[in-house]
Amino acid sequence: MKESKILDALGKKGIEAEDLADKVSRNPELLPEILDGVSSEEARVRFNSAKILRIISEKQPKILYSKIEFFVDLLDSENNILKWIAIDIIGNLASVDSENKFNRIFRKFYDLLSDESMITAGHVIDNSGKIAVAKPYLQDRITEKLLKVEKIEYKTSECRNILLGKVISSFDKYIDQFDNKKKMISLVRRQLKNSRKATRAKAEKFLNNQSKNQ
Repeated sequence: MKESKILDALGKKGIEAEDLADKVSRNPELLPEILDGVSSEEARVRFNSAKILRIISEKQPKILYSKIEFFVDLLDSENNILKWIAIDIIGNLASVDSENKFNRIFRKFYDLLSDESMITAGHVIDNSGKIAVAKPYLQDRITEKLLKVEKIEYKTSECRNILLGKVISSFDKYIDQFDNKKKMISLVRRQLKNSRKATRAKAEKFLNNQSKNQ
């Protein structure tokens, strides 16, 4: 495949996103073509481009760090899939955020916890643990935002129950680094009575692990 034809490849069915992501990682000069692909009128090109960028952000986040504003802009996208991928990429870039750019978008990022789509909120929560690990100085602020999930009005109570399970999983990623555990543990204990079995199970496992670590 000629490098100039990479966008043509993105429009084909059954592309190997991992292979293309590796190709772009080895040849960063191809990155502008992938970024352009995100705004393609062709849906397959658009989503394949975004998928490749997410893979790169997982494996080689430094390659994308200078483009973080591109992904911040996608948080306002009317296309939910692009928004979800942008959330994931920003979460992955936290580990290389040497200029603390995430600080400037903290509010914008966490405002998405109240998005009309539960899935959007879920992506924010899923990425919060890794952000908290990468940025310990933000752990208090992140924890306060996640605690509010218990009170946010979602479409159904089941939506909230699912998200609370995700909150527990995120807490689990950084609680051992966190000094002010009281509110965190209190929320988890309340989930022992959660009507969703999976969320109750997460709460039980979390609290059992904390008991063992004391």
